[in-house]
This record gives sequence, C-alpha cells and structure tokens, in this order.
Amino acid sequence: MADILNLIRNRKSLRVPFDPDRPVAREDLLKILEAARWSPTAHNMQNFEIIVVDDPEILQAIGNIKRPISETFIRENYPHLSFSEEELSKKKTGLLATMFPPSWRNPDFRLTQTDEKETASLQRPMPESPALLVVVYDPGKRAPASEGDFLGIISLGCALENMWLMAESLGIGLHIVSSLGSAPEVKTILRIPHDLIIAFSCRFGYPVSRPAKHLQVRRDVKDFAHHNRFGAREKGFA
Repeated sequence: MADILNLIRNRKSLRVPFDPDRPVAREDLLKILEAARWSPTAHNMQNFEIIVVDDPEILQAIGNIKRPISETFIRENYPHLSFSEEELSKKKTGLLATMFPPSWRNPDFRLTQTDEKETASLQRPMPESPALLVVVYDPGKRAPASEGDFLGIISLGCALENMWLMAESLGIGLHIVSSLGSAPEVKTILRIPHDLIIAFSCRFGYPVSRPAKHLQVRRDVKDFAHHNRFGAREKGFA
C-alpha cells in the first residue's frame, strides 16, 4: 500500500467523467466500506448509513436532477479566489478563479442580472460514473453533550476521509457531490427515511480522461502550528 502521507498529498476530488462501463470490483468496494466502518466516531455512535447506488436507471434519475448553483455560493466564493498563480502562491488558501466560469468571477453577481442562456449554464450536470455513495446520518444519534451535534459532524468527516484514502490507495477516483444533499428528489428516489439527513455523496470510478492540472497550495506548518501558547511559533515547525 502506498505511503500514507503520499496518499494524503495526492488525494483530490476528480470532477471528470468516470468510465460507466468499468465498474469498481466488489472486493475494492468492500474495502472502501470497511474503511468507513473503522472510522472514529464520537462516543462510537457510528451515526452514518451508506447507500451504494450502481443501478444505471437510478444513477440516471439522480443525474437528471437540476442542481442550480446558488447566488449565495457565487458571492461568498469570490473572496476566496486568486486571479493568478502568483497570487494563490502568496495566499496559500483558496482556489484559482480560472477553475470557475467567467460569470462566477464577478463580485457583484446577481442571478436577476443573467439572461436565460447564462442562467442555464449555471446548472451543474453530474458527470458520468458507474456508482455513487450516498452517506446519510441520523441526527438522533448524537454524542452526549455535543452542542449542535458538532462531534457527530466531525465523525462524518472521518468516515469520508477514510473512504477517500482507501479509494486513492486502490487507484479509484472520487468526487464529492455536496449539492445532492439539498435536492429532496434524492431522498424520494432512494427511499431515504424522512428523519435521516444526506450528509454528502461521492461519485467514484475510473477517470476516462486526465483532469486538468491546477496549482495546489497549502499553508506551511509554521503558518498554523503554535507551541504551548497561541501565537508562540516554534522554529522547528518551519
């Protein structure tokens, strides 16, 4: 198995089509689910359920759901954009503006100002894939004294990271599709009980093309690590 730090560095969300005719082997799928099984959860509540969707008709029905981008997302996304690789390298956080359509790079964006053609372009079609993981959680399985179920949300992140790293180790691409959580049609199609909440969904499979390369940045350890007291920097963290 690949070195864990290399897996962590190479992991990324692949926003490209996955080969619909190349399903993930059952034993590999089970390894991904086993990784979720052993993820740490607050108070060992194991507050998630995972729906594996590989029926072509169900995948098509979910793929046909309209998922318009929200004006709030576009406006709040703008401050995190860099308009050159040099700017992004200095900021060390956020994304390149060129990763988004031109209309999303306007700080004064208003849906009411877009014409019908441009509004249609803001719809987000879901790329093809042979399978989808839909992770739901039970808000009733809250860890004791966890205000707002904060620890339960952290637990869901642990399950996601475990699955993601296992998929990466197996050469399987993964793409988070967070917008499906706000689509009520998904719960209807998958017959998800009303008291369960969709946390996130993941497309997974084998990419049919190499994704475009973008500059990836992270803060240096010395930028976020403090020693003994907040604000105290340790030269060894440089």
